[in-house]
Amino acid sequence: MYQQILDHLAAVISLTREEEQEFTGILSEKRLAKKEFLIKPGQSVNSEYYVVSGCMEAYYLSEAGDKHIIQFALEDWWISDFEAFFGSKEAQLYVEAVENSILLGIDRDNLETLYERIPKFERFFRIKTTNAFVALRSRILSSLQKNSKLRYMEFCENHPELERRIPNAHIANYLGIKPESLSRLRKELS
Repeated sequence: MYQQILDHLAAVISLTREEEQEFTGILSEKRLAKKEFLIKPGQSVNSEYYVVSGCMEAYYLSEAGDKHIIQFALEDWWISDFEAFFGSKEAQLYVEAVENSILLGIDRDNLETLYERIPKFERFFRIKTTNAFVALRSRILSSLQKNSKLRYMEFCENHPELERRIPNAHIANYLGIKPESLSRLRKELS
């Protein structure tokens, strides 16, 4: 299990055997069944999570009870309520397993200690955070500039694995369209 996250790190930084052992020593394993919650609004969020296997989603529920999916996370992706994690605030999001999932968590305090002891981890997480920011900005601009057909085509191109594994209603929600509209788009494109 640790080899997967070590390979993930190795794509960005080089670690010695001792550094790998120090890193894996602070990780905690979390197993979730489908539809089980990792985070709920009001909770404190002290960890961010790497997805070893499975699929997760983060979403917000409006006062009217409408679900708004913010993020999906498959293998090799990171997930949490990042605003709560980085800002030491209570969670506003639900983070739920879409499939049975195995996660590796890293606690904020351990992460800060890791940054001090092995500065290259700061570089790794800065690059991951920057990439996530760019992807989020791109998603926002896409939703403002493109029609639903183009957004769906872009989603399929950028995330073919998600398109195969996520229920249609979840994809429609993420794209900000009705499930019926997504069904029509799929028929039109096939």
